[in-house]
Amino acid sequence: MAMSITHRATGVFLGLGSLLLVCWLTAAAAGPEPYAQVAAIIGSLPGMLALIAWTVALYYHLCNGIRHLFWDVGKGFAIADAYRSGYLVLGATAFLTILTWVVILSGGTA
Repeated sequence: MAMSITHRATGVFLGLGSLLLVCWLTAAAAGPEPYAQVAAIIGSLPGMLALIAWTVALYYHLCNGIRHLFWDVGKGFAIADAYRSGYLVLGATAFLTILTWVVILSGGTA
């Protein structure tokens, strides 16, 4: 139940976080000064924490969505399978988030 609620919450968070992407793209189209202002906000500690949270939400929603696709075809309904796939979703979310940020923070080379 908690994973299902979290799936919905991450979907909402992804939608809201996409507004930040729109702001960034709009600022890039508006010129160097607006872009620098938005880049400074995104590059600040709260901005980076928001980006990390958005990345966690993205990978959780993706991985749990794949889990739901298996359920849609009738696989993984046994309690043990549901718990196993839930832990797999959490592990994959953590792994993908960490990998993404290691690549980003290392300048694109992992």
